[in-house]
Amino acid sequence: MLRIEGLTKRYKTGDAALGGVSFTVAAGEIVGLIGPSGAGKSTLIRCVNRLVDPTSGRIHLNDLELTALGGTALRQARRRMGMIFQEFALIERLTVMENVLSGRLGYTGFWQSWFRRFPRSDIDRAFTLLDRVGLTDHVDKRADALSGGQRQRVGIARALAQEPELLLVDEPTASLDPKTSRQVMRLLTELCAERKLAAIVNIHDVQLAQMFLPRIVGLQAGRIVYDGPSSGLTPEVLTRIYGEEDWSATGQKDDEDEPVVPLVRPDDLAVAVQ
Repeated sequence: MLRIEGLTKRYKTGDAALGGVSFTVAAGEIVGLIGPSGAGKSTLIRCVNRLVDPTSGRIHLNDLELTALGGTALRQARRRMGMIFQEFALIERLTVMENVLSGRLGYTGFWQSWFRRFPRSDIDRAFTLLDRVGLTDHVDKRADALSGGQRQRVGIARALAQEPELLLVDEPTASLDPKTSRQVMRLLTELCAERKLAAIVNIHDVQLAQMFLPRIVGLQAGRIVYDGPSSGLTPEVLTRIYGEEDWSATGQKDDEDEPVVPLVRPDDLAVAVQ
């Protein structure tokens, strides 16, 4: 489904963010990406959808070599990849519905999008998604009036409005409290399972990764140092990824986690939805 081969990224300063990363993601598979700050996690995700151009290496999404695309072909390929941002990347002055419909911009003509005239099918799809993420009662509310968890759910619905084959999720819980973080992660994994969506989730919280993500890729200094099941994140493996620390409490799940009703950057968003 997604195949990354020898991906490297070196900036003009000479700093290397990625050093020969290779792995595959199968259709419907959810992969967690963990590692310390500066390990290259966000850079990797942005290389996949070409918000960042890699220095070398290849990325294939099914039949397409993403690293060989440009112009119209790249804009069309981005339709197949939904992006969910850490800082939500909503347009604050627009309503919840209008933000979700922005996920259809890659399919809508310029003047239609300028005047916010979307086909009835797109509007119906947006209503269905907002119902699924638990925001039916907030359709006409401005984005800047929402809580953090509600804003992230709008971001999820917007990404799904693209009808993508792959979700790229960049630290979806970094701005959320622990309970809301679990709700969002549960929602993401449920939606991927329902739609048989592949996903790469960059996540800084190891316990959340172990709770919700079956496979983990660990990065250290731009290189993969672990690729395996989340159950394999032993203290020794975590030390290899993050360095020396007392990891004895990591991985303890809270059996009292209560059931939940299913519930960046703006310039990046403008590119990602084209």
